[in-house]
Amino acid sequence: MPQNLTIEVSDSLPQETGTIVIYVEQDGLPDGSAKTIWEKTGRDFARISRSTGFTGKAGHMIDIVAPEGLDCDRLVVLGRGKETGVDLTVWSDRGGSLMAKLEGLNAAKIEVVLDEPGLDAARIAELAAGLRLRHYKFDKYRTNGADKNGDKPMAVSITLHVPDINGIETALGERNAVVEGTILARNLVNEPPNTLGPVEFAGVASRLSDFGISVEVLTPAEMAEHGMGALLAVGQGSERPARLVIMQWQGGKKGDAPLAFVGKGVIFDTGGISIKPSASMEDMKGDMGGAAAVTGLMKALAMRKAKVNAVGVIGLVENMPDGKAYRPGDIVTSMSGKTIEIINTDAEGRLVLADALWYTQDRFKPKAMIDLATLTGAILVALAHDHAGLFSNTDALADQLLAAGQASGEKLWRLPMASAYEKLIESRFADIKNSGGRNAGSSIAAHFLAHFVNDVPWAHLDIAGAAFGGPASETNTSWASGFGVAVLDRFVRDNYEG
Repeated sequence: MPQNLTIEVSDSLPQETGTIVIYVEQDGLPDGSAKTIWEKTGRDFARISRSTGFTGKAGHMIDIVAPEGLDCDRLVVLGRGKETGVDLTVWSDRGGSLMAKLEGLNAAKIEVVLDEPGLDAARIAELAAGLRLRHYKFDKYRTNGADKNGDKPMAVSITLHVPDINGIETALGERNAVVEGTILARNLVNEPPNTLGPVEFAGVASRLSDFGISVEVLTPAEMAEHGMGALLAVGQGSERPARLVIMQWQGGKKGDAPLAFVGKGVIFDTGGISIKPSASMEDMKGDMGGAAAVTGLMKALAMRKAKVNAVGVIGLVENMPDGKAYRPGDIVTSMSGKTIEIINTDAEGRLVLADALWYTQDRFKPKAMIDLATLTGAILVALAHDHAGLFSNTDALADQLLAAGQASGEKLWRLPMASAYEKLIESRFADIKNSGGRNAGSSIAAHFLAHFVNDVPWAHLDIAGAAFGGPASETNTSWASGFGVAVLDRFVRDNYEG
């Protein structure tokens, strides 16, 4: 969770304490309350702009310590760039950029003036979201809560001064629900694997019942009764028992078919008998990023009381080498009855999803089903950290997700599915095999999953590049990104709520 950060809104003028922040549009002048505050300093804005090179471009800043005419400690003028043609995600980036600057200034009490023309509730909510997301740090395992420099985080209080508070608190609350879901996903992915096994992860998901979500947890014995031979095979080499977690949010009309979200939750992946190289194997604590995103999404939907029926299903296992581990050459039987030849035990996530997807479509008969998985290294080669891969059996569903990705800033790129890839998972001994070679690895994996969705409109998001390990952004300096929560919340909001 964000440490020691509070954000409030007020429709009064700043009290002129701590740090005051005002925004100026590119090539413009202070306007509204910002103009009033600036004029109290008695300074020539044009002259200072020329001497500092300030033009109002995004990222530009004027920092005046102990300004004359004001009782505050400092006055910060930020450029907000051009407003023409920008989308809402620009404002979350501005919030992140502002938080970065405030941290650099060691500012603790901040008054942000936001009554310039065009700043509606949605933009202010995005700014607040950016502040919270950038402030996030995962430092629970540092001694006494200190950061990497040995400094303890200080309490930060931010007041957003707006012209009219009506509607803004509602917008802030709804946007903060998605932030909270993203932060939950980040926390889960960042957590070390020795403290977060399948049972512990299931415990985190179970606590979502506090938000009105119904949660069920299936044990290996119960999964065996359902015939989940694929999922259980992955976990049989670990001393930590697998779990299948089912989370239901009933916010829509009674009896309406739900939207279904399915997450891969390999809480640590050694590769099993087909063991991975040791270099960067520590990153495989993040191989449950899909399950983390689904869990965060369910929290977000519940917190904002989304008017939709939704189910989240996550398969939680640990893939370890052991005398009991499954082997290359084994043939396992999935819940669907389809048999799978194991070529590579490191192609394990698709086996977990095979049974989780089949269970979900069979039990809930969803109107649409989306899975998220850190599934293939090939998607990282193709798209790096900037986009997640999208595969779908339904063009309309794919288009909805692509639009949600653009609107939320969690971008997707559609990749092909074709019969040529299907031939690569034909097995000599079983119905299909779990690996089809190195080339087109992400499309091959998607074709494997398509065997377990029946006729349900379905999309697969390969988030192996987007979930963790990417470069720092305006709204995230954490190793884990929480990718998936925002795009799917936007997908739900735009297409399935009235």
